[in-house]
Amino acid sequence: MSQRMSGKVALISGGASGLGEAQALLFAREGAQVVIGDLQEDLGRGVVAKIESEGGSATFTTLNVTSMDSWKAAVRLAVDTYGKLTTLVNNAGIFHPGGVVTETEEGWSKMVAVNQTGVFLGMKAAAPELLKTGNSAIVNISSLFGLIGSPDAISYHASKAAVRVMSKGAALEFAKQGIRVNTIFPGQIRTPILGDITEEQDALIKASIPMGEVGEPMDIAHGSLFLASDEAK
Repeated sequence: MSQRMSGKVALISGGASGLGEAQALLFAREGAQVVIGDLQEDLGRGVVAKIESEGGSATFTTLNVTSMDSWKAAVRLAVDTYGKLTTLVNNAGIFHPGGVVTETEEGWSKMVAVNQTGVFLGMKAAAPELLKTGNSAIVNISSLFGLIGSPDAISYHASKAAVRVMSKGAALEFAKQGIRVNTIFPGQIRTPILGDITEEQDALIKASIPMGEVGEPMDIAHGSLFLASDEAK
């Protein structure tokens, strides 16, 4: 590896599985010290163990992205452990189907709390430390469904579309203060959020993709690595 993240300290929400795990592994391989924040403690500690087995440096913290106190604790752990925080990846997210008629108020509130408010709280909690470095990066993971519509995911669309414009606002807010803010919009990626699908469902998903294949988490991780590195300055 070329150590593209040497000297970086990255906090990754939802880092215990899926896209978050891939980003944590790749960032560590490229020289970053990684803080994995997640509610899945066993999986998160397993990712830490894998990183350490490869010679990297990582730690796990229980992170509820809907809680500002939880975010502040994660940021404090990063600084106390590694001396600073240079990189934030707002990756944690949930999905459940539901259109205008079938989505419930409770379902709407939960989706927005995790996917939208969680991103806001993460940026707000991390910003004071990121500003100290003068050369920091935030990568927010949205979704293809933050750009286009579908008939059965109204709250997911709302939350992921919000991440897009929130990121633009934050990017302009911090543009001259040493924090870059970018957003990634993954399409169908083979992660736990995709759930247990049948062969028929898998075929339908692939048929909707021009290249005919579902993406892998590391495909997104490489894009995130570029945006988090100084190459994206």
